[in-house]
Amino acid sequence: MKVFLNGRLVPLEQATVSVLDRGFIFGDGVYELVPVYSRVPFRLDEHLTRLERSLGETRIRNPYSRPEWRKHIYQLIDAQPFEDQGIYFQVTRGAAKRDHAFPKGVEPTVFMMSNPLTNPPAAQVEKGGVAVSAVDNRWLRCDIKSISLIGNCLLRQLSAEHGAAETILFRDGKLTEASASNVFVVKGGVIQSPPKSNLILPGITYDVVVELAHANAMPLEFRDVGEAAVRGSDELWVTSSSKEVLAIVELDGTRNGDGRPGPVFRRMYQLYQDFKQKVMRAGKREALSA
Repeated sequence: MKVFLNGRLVPLEQATVSVLDRGFIFGDGVYELVPVYSRVPFRLDEHLTRLERSLGETRIRNPYSRPEWRKHIYQLIDAQPFEDQGIYFQVTRGAAKRDHAFPKGVEPTVFMMSNPLTNPPAAQVEKGGVAVSAVDNRWLRCDIKSISLIGNCLLRQLSAEHGAAETILFRDGKLTEASASNVFVVKGGVIQSPPKSNLILPGITYDVVVELAHANAMPLEFRDVGEAAVRGSDELWVTSSSKEVLAIVELDGTRNGDGRPGPVFRRMYQLYQDFKQKVMRAGKREALSA
């Protein structure tokens, strides 16, 4: 398996990083995960825009121009034997003497790898998933796609230990997101989701769902969603690059709605699959000079 490290494709077993790298010492870095369909990265510019924002908010120097990022990502895609991929890449502040203050004159560390892209099996989509809930006790800059994910890992572990697909998070009695997903609810045929803020990671799949809802005249509201409204909703969904759109039919052992994926979910899921086939798989790579 080939991975990318600081400008070169190398075998995974030969990819090494200094133990003084600030990503290892402090979790001082940011990351992205780009789904790739039929060897074409989906909405790569949007992912790079989000990466640039995360780098700017953390004051980490962006080591590459957009054309350079695209060139390196395409090289990594082409080095893999599988058509559908999940490209993970991260940028850390670099290696330096351990000190909380930012070091000067340090080169960022860039690492990228690719794995087969796996989506929920058809049986899970048809049946729906289960979730647990927890207090959202993470830091207040969840809009930064930081590699410092111990809070998310602890919250995701709660659901893993219950055999659940996700952990739905509430802060001050209001829905934020899930441990590794965005969340939508449906009540009376209206799709609802918290508006983007510093407490929520702006998801690319979230944006696709919003665009599909608008394009197909599906009622959609961005608003604060209280915990009681989530538990009393007709439908509950989670969205992410890997989960796509997945209905949650049970929360904390209590059935959501009628305990089956609902009609609004089924319509959105089909719209998403059609979009994937017609747009994602039919996409063409952007020009490297763009």
